[in-house]
Amino acid sequence: MYDVIVVGARCAGSPVGMLLARQGHRVLVVDRSSFPSDAVSTHYIHQAGLLKLREWGLLDEIVAAKTPELKKMHYSYRGVHLNGFAPPVDGLDAVYAPRRRVLDEILVNAARRAGAEVLESFTVTDVVAVEGQVVGIRGREGEGPEREFRATVVVGADGFHSTVAKKVGAELYNVRPAAGFIYYSYYSGLDWGLHHKAGLNEQWFGTWPTNDDLSMLAVICSRAQLKEFRQDVENRFHAVFDDVDPDMGAQLRDQGRREEDFKPMRYPDNYYRRPYGPGWALVGDAGYHKDPYTGWGMTDAFLHGELLADRLHQGLAGERPMDEALAEYHKVRDEESAGVYDFTTTLAPLTELPPFFRVTMDAMSKSQEWTDRMLGLIGGVVEDHEIYAPDALERLYDDAGVPQDQRIYDPAG
Repeated sequence: MYDVIVVGARCAGSPVGMLLARQGHRVLVVDRSSFPSDAVSTHYIHQAGLLKLREWGLLDEIVAAKTPELKKMHYSYRGVHLNGFAPPVDGLDAVYAPRRRVLDEILVNAARRAGAEVLESFTVTDVVAVEGQVVGIRGREGEGPEREFRATVVVGADGFHSTVAKKVGAELYNVRPAAGFIYYSYYSGLDWGLHHKAGLNEQWFGTWPTNDDLSMLAVICSRAQLKEFRQDVENRFHAVFDDVDPDMGAQLRDQGRREEDFKPMRYPDNYYRRPYGPGWALVGDAGYHKDPYTGWGMTDAFLHGELLADRLHQGLAGERPMDEALAEYHKVRDEESAGVYDFTTTLAPLTELPPFFRVTMDAMSKSQEWTDRMLGLIGGVVEDHEIYAPDALERLYDDAGVPQDQRIYDPAG
């Protein structure tokens, strides 16, 4: 009998297992994959996520795996350019984009070292419930016989196609349509650094160095372009770079060498799921998913994984009723993620910026201080009010010389 079973051992699941095991709880973590292995992912970890990895004692392992450090971002959206970097926080002055086979193995091993049992290549087929209370899981390891494990709480950290979420009937809310699709691969021969650029034709590309002296290159296009894209992936991929930044498009054709197959990602609608119920909880994409445009999936998995582990510990230790602790997890998760969710779903369609964002981001682009502050907001280390509070907006507009009749103070205005 376990205190907690965690289904899914990647960015959300292993941290939950690790943190609970460090508190002395008996934890089982299962995953259908074996490690090390890759997963479809943007790889990018924002400063807020890296601070968690450092706090857990794992950031040095990311660095030791020769993951390149990134200290400048080239961000643009339909003619608005922000080139700089977020202000350092507690000495953290770089970001990283590790391959998932690097990152996830570090997380899984950390869970093991903390005392969690980890069962790889185990596919969960059902949850076990008694009188409406989830009490365990069923599944099999590889082609082996079906096995059953019992626990006080089952945590679904198994992505947006979560088996746990489906089996418990976790309801969706605040659903917003998915805007696009992604294709990405890994290239040698390029020394571009970190770029995040959206052009005028509902197309975006991102580049960031990762492990093995390779750069990950990704494109996003609107759903309407998917059929045409699939018919000629190589040329359509290059055409996005040509369209958004012709100079970089030419360099890609002349200098870049694709080292792996293209990986597609047609992601579901943006959503929240109710993240808890009798004997179960959800974390990561299983409970909350948004467009990968802003690259916040892994960072939110770390933040919400720690939040859930803390509340589960409170319930397991008898500090408060479990239902009350998980209800607070639900409330805090939704409150803390609302800003990123709104920002992501506003920009993800890659269409014209709403007037408020157009005038504020254009003003920020005229000042390195404000540019870096905005990039810090995107990275989770600058709070909304430092830019969007009325007095902060006034200073921004004054610094940029925005005429009074062009100033907008209400995002809905």
